[in-house]
Amino acid sequence: MEPNDMDYYIEIGAIDISGVDKDGEILFSVTEKAKDLAPDLWEAHVKFIDQALVDLYNKNLISVEYNENLEAIISYTPEAENLLKDIGLSHNDGD
Repeated sequence: MEPNDMDYYIEIGAIDISGVDKDGEILFSVTEKAKDLAPDLWEAHVKFIDQALVDLYNKNLISVEYNENLEAIISYTPEAENLLKDIGLSHNDGD
């Protein structure tokens, strides 16, 4: 992604600045608006997350259960949390 792409995605609302981590790095998130406003970005984002979760599942680092509404509930190990942080998919500091 070119730097101007990021500016464009922020401008149209496809990406939001979601905060700052403990090291002062700016955190970004892809918004639901990206589905319609930037479908290529949305598709790449979904593929990235899906692959990361499948990899963690295959390593037995997460488990998936479903509630009565068939909504997935994902539980993960501390090791999985560290790996998610390393690839930029988590920044909750244990919340």
